This record gives sequence, structure tokens and C-alpha cells, in this order.
Amino acid sequence: MKILFIFNHEPYDGSDVAWNGLRLAKNLFERGEEVRIFLMNDSVDLARDCNKKPDNYDNDLVSMLKEMYKAGVKLKVCGTCQARCGLFKNEPYFDPTIKATMNDLADWVQDSDRVLTF
Repeated sequence: MKILFIFNHEPYDGSDVAWNGLRLAKNLFERGEEVRIFLMNDSVDLARDCNKKPDNYDNDLVSMLKEMYKAGVKLKVCGTCQARCGLFKNEPYFDPTIKATMNDLADWVQDSDRVLTF
């Protein structure tokens, strides 16, 4: 099954929205599902090495996402949002090949069995 996760929330916003979404994505990937993650809006900071875990936060979400990506989770990040969104506007993504467009997201939506948003 192809499962698409669309993230919108700032990673360290005081809630566990991004963390719980990543945990679910990782769990499904480990069960053998094809997991795709698309970051847009303020969640694009998840794909930036300059985004460091705050001292008061338990989990390093950027590292978590990078590990999942290296393990084979498919990842794309909104190119327009790179300059417009997040705390680190205009900062590069940890892998320039993950930069994507709305067309890429539309393709993934059409080709996915499930779409979840966080």
C-alpha cells in the first residue's frame, strides 16, 4: 500500500503533531508499506540541517526524518515554501534533490492509496 503523509506544522511548535506523524510514518514503513512524505508550509524546517532541536524538546525531528529518508522513505519538500515558510526561510534543504513542486504532490496524491495530513 502507498501511504502519503503531508506535513504542514512547524516541527517544534510546542505540540507533538510532527513527532506523532513521523512516528506513524516510521511504523508503517517498518511494516512494509511504501511511505511517502511531502513537507509544505512551516513543516519544511524538518528538512533543514540548520533547524536544531530546542533544549526543552525530547526528540530531534530533523534527525528522525533524515534516518527515515536514508532507510528508503520517499521524501519531497515544497520548493515554493523554501523561500516563504518556516523559521529558516531561504535556508537549503539537507538534500537538494528533495525539492519538489505542486505537480509532484498532485502526482503522489493521485498515486497513493491513503493520504494523511499532519
